[in-house]
Amino acid sequence: MTLGDYPSLRTPLCGLLGCDVPILLAGMGGVARWELAAAVAEAGGYPTLGMVREAPALIADEVQALRAATDRPFAVNLIPAATDPALLDAQIDCCLDLGVPAFSYFWDVVPRAVARVKAAGCLVLHQVGTIRAARDAEAAGADVLIAQGIEAGGHVHGRIGAFALATALMAETRLPVVVSGGIADGRGLAAALAMGTAGVQCGTAFLATDESFAHDYHKKRLAAADASDTVLTDVFVLNWPRGAAVRVLANSVTDALGERLLGHDPATLPREPVAWDAEVPRLRFSTDSPLRTTTGDLEAMALYAGQGTGRIADIVPAADRLRRIAAEAEALLGRIRPERGGHEEARNGGK
Repeated sequence: MTLGDYPSLRTPLCGLLGCDVPILLAGMGGVARWELAAAVAEAGGYPTLGMVREAPALIADEVQALRAATDRPFAVNLIPAATDPALLDAQIDCCLDLGVPAFSYFWDVVPRAVARVKAAGCLVLHQVGTIRAARDAEAAGADVLIAQGIEAGGHVHGRIGAFALATALMAETRLPVVVSGGIADGRGLAAALAMGTAGVQCGTAFLATDESFAHDYHKKRLAAADASDTVLTDVFVLNWPRGAAVRVLANSVTDALGERLLGHDPATLPREPVAWDAEVPRLRFSTDSPLRTTTGDLEAMALYAGQGTGRIADIVPAADRLRRIAAEAEALLGRIRPERGGHEEARNGGK
């Protein structure tokens, strides 16, 4: 893919991040490793390595492998509020020593974590689920706001729809706003760009790809599911703060809850291993999802999925997925925009 392939998709965010199309790979912990990040980068998107609570040694290995595969820019995703402070400091130290150019943060805004990497000259993308969090992230120095809607797979911070949240944020900030949640095809990208956002972030769409580090069982379940097969629950909460809800595919664990999907206290949940990665146990109510290396009762684990899963019917190379999204969006925007300056006119409110 070259910039000339999809000229109407280019936004100022592409120049800021150094990508060809404004499609970001979400920093999915365990899943978005170097192979997937490299594939998205080489196809023209912007990748994020999901390094939540990972040891600095693994972060170093992943960053070095990514750089060996591509010279395109990337970000590293960390979650300060859900990481032991000593580990977080070690993670940031490692990334800065490696010259990581950008950080993607999520959950509660931790100003010192933003300030530290900004002082080193790094970009900060901050995913938020509420208007208050967006204000806090901007005040702390974030360069890009990612508006995560309730449709998103994985950990969901707010309870507002993605496009409604993005609309509210654009009304009060001059920062680039990226839409995240339920976007898995070109229709979502076209809608986001038509309303004036800077781009989109996709997780579920890239989880179901060849290069994703997710287990094949998880990928196949995604390809067979639709939006109604997902549920929002906080029962998969071990390793995270109380009340941290996730969107997953319904399974035997969520079915057993009946209507009590929310309101679970991690202190009262049993620590029962259901699967393993080598010698590391994966607990029934933990936030761990099944990876390539996982064995055991995969069905009982957190099978993260956003409401865009119904738009995913196959498992393909990440580059193919990205190009499908871009090509469909390009075609749709070509139908709704006037030939002369339609993209920029729409982006600037018709002025």
